[in-house]
Amino acid sequence: MAEPRLNLGKATVLLLQASGTELDILGQMFIGFGVKGIRKCTTVEDAESVVASAAFDLLVVDCDLPDGGGYDFVTRLRRLEDNPNRLAPIMLICGHTAPSNVVRGRDCGGNFVVAKPLTPPVMYDRLMWLAKEQRQFVEAEGYVGPDRRHKAFGPPAGEKGRRHDDLGTEVGLPIGPDLGQDEIDMLMNPRRAVA
Repeated sequence: MAEPRLNLGKATVLLLQASGTELDILGQMFIGFGVKGIRKCTTVEDAESVVASAAFDLLVVDCDLPDGGGYDFVTRLRRLEDNPNRLAPIMLICGHTAPSNVVRGRDCGGNFVVAKPLTPPVMYDRLMWLAKEQRQFVEAEGYVGPDRRHKAFGPPAGEKGRRHDDLGTEVGLPIGPDLGQDEIDMLMNPRRAVA
């Protein structure tokens, strides 16, 4: 079976990266994927003015900007109710993917955190996941962004999971009788065992 492909010829991508060299490498990577509409920004201020005037299909934001600027940019963007980019997928790239950085990236509203050094196969794989992603957009008092319960949904449809406990999408035949209502009630309202 042929590997699915993405047609990114009409996609528009915003790249926010402080390092000019890394920005050029990232831009060349997306050109290699077929993206023709690329906007490069080296500062949060520049990116904020760009997202105020143009809509993008994807934002790639460096987490390693000074003073947590990448995380803060995503948090502010997700809360701009009149900006169409608030719903756009946001891929965060990070030099240090310590659990605290991954949690911070998730909590600011990013869709994915990808570790540096970036390679084209990894970036393309993440683009494929974003294209297939079905998480709902959540607006709550303390959070705006894609539903953070990523694990509960398992891998995208048709993909093999990476975790040993990922369940398949196929449902097997029953292996015993159905539960009675009393048994279901016991599951919902467990009682303490008395010795």
